[in-house]
Amino acid sequence: MKDVVPDPRAVIDPAINTPGREGLTGTAPASLYAPSFEREQITIAPDFAPSEAQPAWRQDFPIDWPQDLYVERRDFLKFLVLTSAAFTAGQAWIAAQNWYRRRSGQPPIQRIAGIDDIGVSGSLAFRYPNEHEPCLLVRLSATEFVAFNQKCTHLSCAVIPRPDEGSFFCPCHEGRFDLRSGAPIAGPPKRPLTRIVLERRGNDLYAVGVEERTT
Repeated sequence: MKDVVPDPRAVIDPAINTPGREGLTGTAPASLYAPSFEREQITIAPDFAPSEAQPAWRQDFPIDWPQDLYVERRDFLKFLVLTSAAFTAGQAWIAAQNWYRRRSGQPPIQRIAGIDDIGVSGSLAFRYPNEHEPCLLVRLSATEFVAFNQKCTHLSCAVIPRPDEGSFFCPCHEGRFDLRSGAPIAGPPKRPLTRIVLERRGNDLYAVGVEERTT
């Protein structure tokens, strides 16, 4: 019997994942070697077309809606939890400070406004340390703020801030106080305005005390 000459063009040893070898002993189905993806990596193109219809650049720059939404929800929840915890801790700290101040006879800590709530040379009315004490917050520059009780030290008329003149003006008897220091500079008042002690915490301004002065 003549020897059969093998076809030199035939594949000598096809790979075990060749579809033609499926089902043979010692082989595995071709699908076993298909790449698998986690659920969060499953892609959905913006135009909802299948992956083979997408342009080549999407292989290098995949923008996957499910994966992006998954990361966004996770990061948002983490941010929300951390922000809530920080806010709760801050409020608890202020409450504890106010409790201690009441016990020791000191005025409470009170938020007045945000830094961006008042422009340069602008003013803002508030009440401190209680509802019966009107006060004024004035922004002198980008970084300087002052606050005083609004009652004139002569007969308790309400003073009016005049930043262009650098003073607080009392319309009752034409008294004037220095805008920066609250010291009397004209008219019948002899005592300076009561200063409200300010403290900046991040982007917020807080009233933390009252400073009574005689000169």
